[in-house]
Amino acid sequence: MTEITAIGERGRRARRLFNIHALRRTATRMQLSLASGLRADEPVTLAFVTLVVLSLYFALLPGVDMAVSALFYSSTAGFALADNPVLKGLRKSSTWVLGLMLLGLAGEIVLALRRNPRRLEGWGRRATVLLVGLVIASGFLVNGVLKSMWGRARPIQIEAFGGDTDFTRAWQVSDNCLSNCSFVSGEASSAAWMVAVVVLMVPAPWRRWALPAVMAYAAALSLNRIAFGGHFLSDILLSWALTGLVVAALHRLALACPRAARQMRRARRRSSVAA
Repeated sequence: MTEITAIGERGRRARRLFNIHALRRTATRMQLSLASGLRADEPVTLAFVTLVVLSLYFALLPGVDMAVSALFYSSTAGFALADNPVLKGLRKSSTWVLGLMLLGLAGEIVLALRRNPRRLEGWGRRATVLLVGLVIASGFLVNGVLKSMWGRARPIQIEAFGGDTDFTRAWQVSDNCLSNCSFVSGEASSAAWMVAVVVLMVPAPWRRWALPAVMAYAAALSLNRIAFGGHFLSDILLSWALTGLVVAALHRLALACPRAARQMRRARRRSSVAA
């Protein structure tokens, strides 16, 4: 009995040490991320600037949202494309594409853990970054916070397009919608995430062909939401920018900073050997 207790205590100590090392690694990455600064050409910088510029644009020019949605609206037929079987099929296809991508990423993580159960490396780490990015961006930020709390009515719900409520501009909090509201688009966030999957997971020789195709598919899914009267243009573009910012920030923290840390350690070893 004493031996079993001792083994259990050693296991608890090992888990505590592992957690401490994991926290230290995370702290080191965050410190390195802050210390190294941000370059103008980094993805996280570009995504942040894009989000700010788009937010200012749609806040100062709210009529753009109305004008774009009006292109798909008729006073007699409403948003007629919402009943188009081809476009409805396009929307449904995203569920299958998203599911296949999730299965592929989960499989990559399983393979990586089989190679090294204690630490995710290579493609497994990339797959983890993408899955966490989907949870944070599409799950928590877009659907959990913005769509639930901002209260922006969808185009089909406002008076100008046959509804009974008022139009509100991007980032304006209102009570025109109680749940599953327009700002921002969850499906556009998932579409932007699909593009990130291709960027991070598809090898470079194939990426030149896969990336334009997936970008066109993601853009069609997003435009579909405007054509159906489900979202404004700002809902789509800001959702893309928010998702890109989350994935870019995770990429910097989990992929770029560890690589930079390894390069720094190698440089220190070379300098010490030369000395």
